[in-house]
Amino acid sequence: MVPMTQLLISVTSIEEAQMALENGADIIDLKDPSAGALGALPLDLIESIVNFVRRQNRLSSATIGDLPMQPDLLAKQVAELAKTRVDYIKIGFFEASDYQPCLDGLKCTTQAGVKLIAVLFAEYAYPSNIIEAIKKAGFIGIMLDTAKKNGLTLMDYYSDEQRAIFARQVLKCGLSLGLAGSLKAQHVVIAKKLNPTYMGFRGGVCDENKRALGLNKAKIRAIRKVL
Repeated sequence: MVPMTQLLISVTSIEEAQMALENGADIIDLKDPSAGALGALPLDLIESIVNFVRRQNRLSSATIGDLPMQPDLLAKQVAELAKTRVDYIKIGFFEASDYQPCLDGLKCTTQAGVKLIAVLFAEYAYPSNIIEAIKKAGFIGIMLDTAKKNGLTLMDYYSDEQRAIFARQVLKCGLSLGLAGSLKAQHVVIAKKLNPTYMGFRGGVCDENKRALGLNKAKIRAIRKVL
């Protein structure tokens, strides 16, 4: 039996977290949409939202921000974010000539029990062994997202076959699979065929489908219904 796909909603405040949870979110993701694809919220705000979510017995995730692939910088930001007790920490794999130094630099973190999720971007080309390398570094999952929030969705960058191959590779490695990238309610049925662990939304559940505007509870409920 295939487990039910969970619903991840990105929020910017306790008020948005409460709305998302009341309307069907399983995972509350903490992100600043005005600061890039994976913009980071202030640590004190993250901690307050994490504490709220924990009191509701739900899971949380947060991003370290749109940072360059520098091992020491990533490790430092992850260490700071881990102090908030967020359940999952998302790291964007932005363009770089070699990802291995960053993966090596984060092994101590994963060995200490910090749960890291690698965010790969549909616009970028990655080494053929990237999924296996992420697994070996101790990450617990991979999320496929879009780096440019320009109206194009994950579906515009990956064909049906490419999405299926990617999903199989991630799941075969025993990693969780997250799908995001400007997805809306109409994309859920297609994406569900890939058996993702969870699907992430921000713009698609906001007023006017604009990620910088507030969440729309009717849109969250609509996605929860088809998920």
